[in-house]
Amino acid sequence: MIPEEDADGELLRRVFLTRVIEPGDETGGRWVREWGTGEVVRRLRNGGPPLPGVSGKRWEGLRARAERAEPRRDLAVARRAGARFVRPGDAEWPGQLDDLGDARPLGLWVRGTPSVRMWALRSVAVVGARACTGYGAHMAATLAAGLAERGWVVVSGGAYGIDGAAHRGALGARGATVAVLAGGVDRPYPRGHTELITRIAEQGLVIGELPPGDHPTPSRFVLRNRVIAALTRGTVVVEAAYRSGSLATARAAQRLGRHTMGVPGPATSGLSAGVHELLRGEAVLVTDAAEVVELVGDMGELAPDRHGPVLPRDLLEPSARQVLAALPAHRTATAAEIARGAQTSADDAIARLYELRALGYVERHGDDWKLTRQAMSSVRAGRHPG
Repeated sequence: MIPEEDADGELLRRVFLTRVIEPGDETGGRWVREWGTGEVVRRLRNGGPPLPGVSGKRWEGLRARAERAEPRRDLAVARRAGARFVRPGDAEWPGQLDDLGDARPLGLWVRGTPSVRMWALRSVAVVGARACTGYGAHMAATLAAGLAERGWVVVSGGAYGIDGAAHRGALGARGATVAVLAGGVDRPYPRGHTELITRIAEQGLVIGELPPGDHPTPSRFVLRNRVIAALTRGTVVVEAAYRSGSLATARAAQRLGRHTMGVPGPATSGLSAGVHELLRGEAVLVTDAAEVVELVGDMGELAPDRHGPVLPRDLLEPSARQVLAALPAHRTATAAEIARGAQTSADDAIARLYELRALGYVERHGDDWKLTRQAMSSVRAGRHPG
């Protein structure tokens, strides 16, 4: 029996429902909101009349699941795996997930010691293709390391490709990372990432909606992505083809009003086609962690200004640059001609020409003036001398 009223009863009922109701099932979420966990569990366990919104066939399927649910056993298995169950209302519950409405998780199974709520407050999702390129893996790892060094938590799905590179980048920078799984947190998936996911559980957090032992399915991967999107302040897609599942994370982030970002790739790369499509819409182009933090961070967390190398001519006074720009490229010119081109007086032009001669930019030929080779090189380097 499940206690009806106390806190332990609410915990057991929600654990029970994670065995019965699929992640993201808005009908089930509406039942919990409108009827409460006690009535929903009672109907499922005792065979009461079906709750509204489902066919008789589906209700029987849910009842069959309910007959096999053993919440106390699930909690015991989770404890042996070093996991706990966090539910809405707990101090550790991340309030961002409430933005999902009736698709909000019934609770989260969590491995790792940090607080999910505290880590989620300053987190960014980095997702992308499983079959990524070397460029994509490099960008994901570099982005994640940069975010971790700036005190941000990197959230991803623990999969091969971009996800794995992002987790490794954060861990390599001795930073914080969270893996959101589409199956039970006691069974790392994919199996080839068992060592990585175990390390994440030791140094960070591994979370999921499915109870211990449950396996991922294609639909569960897609629904898992809404949790990644809701949990974080923004989602960065590094590489994604047109049909990539990581695009579902980006679209969920957009629906939730979160920041959506994309890392551009070669225009000829099919693995960047989905990212480029996002960038043609509402996503923001980013190339490093500083640009991500400028978007999702607090006021004043700005990326450095981007500019080319400083050339000697950039250090000239504006009036001197104007006179330098007025000199013809391949012939001499009089001071009067140069003054007209610089829109200044002849006396001012002559004064600036003598300054420029001292700096090696111009040379005098009788009463005329001409650019030196040094000045010509400066013009070629910057396309124009001004």
